[in-house]
Amino acid sequence: MEPVSLFTLWYNDWLATNPAEPSAMALSTAGKDGTVSSRIVLLKDFSEKGFVFFTNYDSRKGQQIKSDSHAALLFWWQPLGRQVRIEGTAQKTPGELSEQYFHSRPRESQTGAWASEQSREIPDRNYLEKRFEHFYEKFSGNEIPLPPNWGGFLLTPVMFEFWQEGKHRLHDRIVYTRDNDSWISKRLAP
Repeated sequence: MEPVSLFTLWYNDWLATNPAEPSAMALSTAGKDGTVSSRIVLLKDFSEKGFVFFTNYDSRKGQQIKSDSHAALLFWWQPLGRQVRIEGTAQKTPGELSEQYFHSRPRESQTGAWASEQSREIPDRNYLEKRFEHFYEKFSGNEIPLPPNWGGFLLTPVMFEFWQEGKHRLHDRIVYTRDNDSWISKRLAP
């Protein structure tokens, strides 16, 4: 079985548990100095091409991806005793896709994308709330345009690891690595 097909099966099993935030995943990126950062982002789409999430391109993660496109995703589905690790490279999605997703979001979330100078130091909470009010009023009665520094990334996988919890800590670990146009799988000791 191809890794994206296996991911789809496991993801559907996860959705069947009715989780509070079904698309949450950890994204890890590295800065120019090699410092690694992780944070939770939301998976918005996936296919054979890769895994899509959206963010502010000026954020720490956006800047890190710009300087080093290597990134990793981690899905932890504790009720199922499963995790999936994915490593690959990230690149910006086409502007049309970012535009389409941006306009599918609630109006307040669109306004928040304009208001938040993500990852930048701000003087206090009031500053952020005033920026939100400013953009809320600015775009009142009009379609909110896509901010120029906001959009999607597509992480194209080169490695998947599927981990299934086992008795006596004898977990199953299956790794798929990309070899040109095909995937090679192997089993790892837990």
